Amino acid sequence: MALTLHWHGHSAWTLESDGVRLLIDPFFTGNPAADIAADEAQADYIILTHAHGDHLGDIVSIAQRTGATIIGNFEVSVWLGQQNVEKAIGMNPGGGTTLPFGRVTFTRADHSSSFPDGTYGGVACGFVIQFGGHTIYNTGDTALFSDMKLIGERHHPDIVLLPIGDFFTMGPEDSVEALRLIGPQLAFPQHYNTWPPISQDGGAWATLVQQILNIEGVVLEPGQDYILD
Repeated sequence: MALTLHWHGHSAWTLESDGVRLLIDPFFTGNPAADIAADEAQADYIILTHAHGDHLGDIVSIAQRTGATIIGNFEVSVWLGQQNVEKAIGMNPGGGTTLPFGRVTFTRADHSSSFPDGTYGGVACGFVIQFGGHTIYNTGDTALFSDMKLIGERHHPDIVLLPIGDFFTMGPEDSVEALRLIGPQLAFPQHYNTWPPISQDGGAWATLVQQILNIEGVVLEPGQDYILD
C-alpha cells in the first residue's frame, strides 16, 4: 500500500496510508512556515513528541473537531483530559501500543518538555511507527545520543524524520552522525528554517547525507508530499 508523507513545516507532518491519517506535532497557529490553518488539518490519530508550544500547537482544537485519538506521554494525556479531550493514550519511552493502523513505540529523546504555561510536560520522546508497510523513526526534538544505534538495530527503520536546525536540537553535522547510527534508506529534515535561530540549508544537508552515508536525504517545502509505494 502507498504511504504519503506531507510536511506542514517545522515538525508537523501528516502521514497517510490506506485512508488513515496520522498527524504529528500539529503546530499551525503562530507557525510562520505552516502550509495550512489549524481548522484545515484532518486526523484520525495525532502523535505528539513533547509539550513545547511549537509541537503541542493546536492539538486540543484539532482533536475536539476531528475526534482523533492522541498518542503522547503520560503527563500530556492527563493534561489533555483536563482540556476535555476524551481520547488520549499516555505512554513513556520504551513503551509501545498496537493500534488498528500499526504499532507505535516511544523512544528516548534528549530534550526538555514543558507546557506553554511553564509547567512540567513529561519527558520528551521520539517514536517508531510501523505504518503503511514502512517503519518510520521520528527522533523528535533531540540531541545526538549513542543509543540511536540500538534503536536502529532493534527496529530497523527505513525512514527517519529528524531535526537539523541546531540551537534547540542537533544541527546538520550531528544529524548526519545520527543517521550513520540508525542506518535508514530515506531521511527527511525537520525543525529548521522556521525562525532565524534555526536557519539551515536543507539542500546542502541532503548532499552531505548522500556523499558521506549514501542515504537519500529528501528535502520538502511546506505543503509538499512524498509518496512511497
